[in-house]
Amino acid sequence: GMNRKVYEENDATEKKLAERLAELRKEKGWTQVKVADSLGISAVCYLHYEKGQRVPPLGIIVAVAKLYDVSADYLLGIAQY
Repeated sequence: GMNRKVYEENDATEKKLAERLAELRKEKGWTQVKVADSLGISAVCYLHYEKGQRVPPLGIIVAVAKLYDVSADYLLGIAQY
């Protein structure tokens, strides 16, 4: 299994991703419904991602990076842009 440090890193990354999703959406002035539609998912599903209740699959992370023209590293809190 994963050691404690890896678990903590994982939690921090999931939290950062949820924060970035909300941050980027609000910067654009977009609704959660608009973003969900752009990603081809339900608004309820998207809300779970933004609240950090679920972790989006890699395909969604890639789609979000393209949608906002940011890197996946930025979304995951590895890079500053």
